[in-house]
Amino acid sequence: MPRPLIGITTYVEQSTRYGVWDLPTSLVPTGYYELVQAAGGSAVLLPPDEPERAAEVLARVDGLVVAGGPDLDPVRYGAPRDPRTGAPATVRDEWELALLRAALEDGLPLLGICRGMQALNVALGGTLVQHIDGHFDTPGVSSWHPVTPVAGTRYAELVSEVAEVPTYHHQAVERLGRGLVVSAYAEDGTVEAVELPDRDRWVLGVQWHPERDKDTRVMAALIEAAVARTAVPVA
Repeated sequence: MPRPLIGITTYVEQSTRYGVWDLPTSLVPTGYYELVQAAGGSAVLLPPDEPERAAEVLARVDGLVVAGGPDLDPVRYGAPRDPRTGAPATVRDEWELALLRAALEDGLPLLGICRGMQALNVALGGTLVQHIDGHFDTPGVSSWHPVTPVAGTRYAELVSEVAEVPTYHHQAVERLGRGLVVSAYAEDGTVEAVELPDRDRWVLGVQWHPERDKDTRVMAALIEAAVARTAVPVA
């Protein structure tokens, strides 16, 4: 049986390290697809596209990972811009929110990572705190802190212990999106994981960066859900 194909979102940056070229580049850190591969899947990168094509693109993959990255535009959740919020990434916001809504509609297994978790929350009508302190110390360097699972959640079934995780964010979930429940907290009370409790849909978001860690449990569970979904006959 072929390994499940997991789509990973990318983002466009003006790259100055692409050989002799200084061109817009669609990219994602290698840790994302390496984690998918280590957990038993195959990875395909999803560059930004027209939002109306989201369902068409997702029809060709078995699972979705929405990667980390820049702040969501607060207009997406009806909030005025905090001066500490980063510049809008309009094309990425539109594409990833469309992917998330299409994946939720279709029941596609999905994992949101850092920004991806925040985008999941916003896609379901939630809001974000635009600045918190203490979840990264040095620009470009991950911090590590413990997260505590919430008993009875999917995440707690995967990782039952308090775990040290690599983190790098300055925004966080404020009001939960429709249907989401919290499945892990940081010591300061910051929401560190959210999920849909519906057992017929595998939907999880984590605020940290599992692609910067050696722990494959969360990604392996996404792969397992993708395998199970493809094994179900289509009526």
